[in-house]
Amino acid sequence: MKRTSNLKVSGKDAQSFLQGQLSNDIDKIVDGSWQLNAYCQHQGRIIALMWVQKQGYDFYLDFALDLQKVVHNRFKMFALNTEVYFSEIDTQKASIDRAQVTLATSEKFIPHDLNLDIDQVGVSFTKGCYPGQEVVARVHYLGKPKRRLYRFECDFKVLPMDKLTLKGSTNSVGMVLNQVKYCFFATLKIAEENKSIFINNKPVKLLKLVDFLS
Repeated sequence: MKRTSNLKVSGKDAQSFLQGQLSNDIDKIVDGSWQLNAYCQHQGRIIALMWVQKQGYDFYLDFALDLQKVVHNRFKMFALNTEVYFSEIDTQKASIDRAQVTLATSEKFIPHDLNLDIDQVGVSFTKGCYPGQEVVARVHYLGKPKRRLYRFECDFKVLPMDKLTLKGSTNSVGMVLNQVKYCFFATLKIAEENKSIFINNKPVKLLKLVDFLS
């Protein structure tokens, strides 16, 4: 899948800085390859979902464009007394064609909700600390994920944060992350995955569990 970076992180301390800010093990990125990460706040909620590529001593980050200023400003706040430089990359805004955290859903989900803990695809449980690490680790070791991210099929428009319900009920069993063409991504309580799911009283079809590496 083609990725478009919108923030460059460089400088002598770039790698150690990102290692202390993101959820995956930045030290294990192979030069030229991409690694999935979550940028979390202190409560473990995802500010931005990002793919990180290493090119020499520089790192290129691909995440939702409407979060560019949010991430840039937050990075700068934590980069005091370090030799790290941030450069916003001008990129033409394109429609998002994959599961993605945007401004509308920023700080609404934890990594487990978005399947990032499965096979540690987007979270490392052996690296050092990062914002929200204690909360994320606690759910992993002491709890059990109650929600997962799924792909759904539908022929009508849905909005981020629209709630999923069961037939004849108004109680939320899930939440929309984002929509792409004729499908959308949403979290859903694992216990309800084999039941009929609705949005705004309209039925939707569950297709599969989201796998970011497929």
